Amino acid sequence: MRTLQWHCIAADLQEISFAANGIAVVEVKGKKICLAQYLGQLYAFAYKCPHASGLMSEGWLDQSGQVVCPTHRYKFNITNGRNTTGEGYHLKHWPVEQRPEGIFVGMESFGLFS
Repeated sequence: MRTLQWHCIAADLQEISFAANGIAVVEVKGKKICLAQYLGQLYAFAYKCPHASGLMSEGWLDQSGQVVCPTHRYKFNITNGRNTTGEGYHLKHWPVEQRPEGIFVGMESFGLFS
């Protein structure tokens, strides 16, 4: 059964260092992930592209909210991770919640036998 564990990544948005491309890198459970804002909403997605492991932190968001891999320019929908340029890959992504006590990312937690 899939259960989410929520991890606090920052007390507030000002604690997150976004690069000039609008993408930040944070660590959750010893794993690097990327964060980006689009239309006032925070999104969390994989640090590496599922195609050739290009660093998504070196990519960018296009005008329609697609996160673009810098290696081969594959595009992924920032809201659901779907590949939008037709190659069939899926970018891992996680839910983000802004709460009064901080900014949280929900990551899967698996039981002993799952």
